[in-house]
This record gives sequence, C-alpha cells and structure tokens, in this order.
Amino acid sequence: MDPSSDYILMMDFMPVDDKRYRYAFHSSSWVVAGKGDPSTPPRIHVHPDSPAKGGHWMKQVVSFDKVKLTNNQLDDNGHIILNSMHRYQPRFHVLYVVPKDEDMNQTENFKTFIFAETKFTAVTAYQNHRITQLKIASNPFAKGFRDCDLDDWNGLPAPTHPTNSHLFDSWSTPTCNQQQYRSNGSTFSHIMQK
Repeated sequence: MDPSSDYILMMDFMPVDDKRYRYAFHSSSWVVAGKGDPSTPPRIHVHPDSPAKGGHWMKQVVSFDKVKLTNNQLDDNGHIILNSMHRYQPRFHVLYVVPKDEDMNQTENFKTFIFAETKFTAVTAYQNHRITQLKIASNPFAKGFRDCDLDDWNGLPAPTHPTNSHLFDSWSTPTCNQQQYRSNGSTFSHIMQK
C-alpha cells in the first residue's frame, strides 16, 4: 500500500459449495447431509475505518471484529446472512480509492485475498454437548435448562482456564453443572485448546 493513498477494506463470505453438513459425533467430523439451502445475495462488510490512508492500515493488525453474522434471512440491520450448517470462505478485499486527478482506467484499484485456512461451517447451536452444558451452566437466565437449582449446589469456586478466561466472563455464580466440570476438568481443558 502507498502510505499516503486512500484504501477501503471490505470482507464478504462466499459459500464453499452447494451442500448442507452435519456433525458426526462418532467420527468427530463434518459430513455432507444433502443439498444446501439457497443463498441470499452476499452482503459486504466495509471496515469501519474505511476509507483510510495506507499508512493507517499498515501500522497495525487490521481486525474485522465488528462483523456481525446472522441466519435471519429477513435481517434488515446490515448483518452478513449465512445459512446454518453450510461451509463458507471469507474473502478480504482492498479497494484503492483513485484520486480525482488520476485516470481510473490506468490503475488496478481492486484486489481480493482468500486464505483457505479460514473456511468454516456456520452453526446456530453448539455441536459439542459439553460446550452446550457449560454455556447453560454459566448463563443465569438458563434456569429452566439446568438439572438442579443454584441453591442445591455446594458452592465450589468457578473454574478458570488461563488461555480462555474470557469464555467465563459471565460465570460468576456457581451452578450445579460446575461440579461436573470439576470432575472432568482435564477433558474440558482439552476441548477448549482445540
């Protein structure tokens, strides 16, 4: 990038194929489950700092942490719409903003970057029952999903994990499922490190 020129950075998500997937627990892998659902026209997320000088983009890591994904086909908030249980490839676009005094036809002003290792399967529910149990245990509003009341629990301290402590931000009140976590702590730690 030219440090003094303006650029717009964008991101979108393209379907990898026209298939629907399911998670096979016995083999711990994703398998094809049939023909995919029709995709909505793709939406593009423009980085909120855009347009900005090349010097701005190059001085730090560029993060698209403001991207919001949804499976709501009727979304009118500008979120990126994805179909659950479908595979997607994020794409990163850099658009050079051509100055008024420059001939637009003489400049390549658009470049797309694809990183194959960023492919993912969109899900709306956790595909690992232990993670589901952890989220229910840590959510104070999920009382109806728990096997026991908070008052029935013996008050052991909440677990922490040094590299994933942010996952426990809402885990301030002990719950009955934390007993299960303490007995299976090494198994859970292994799951979180994958």
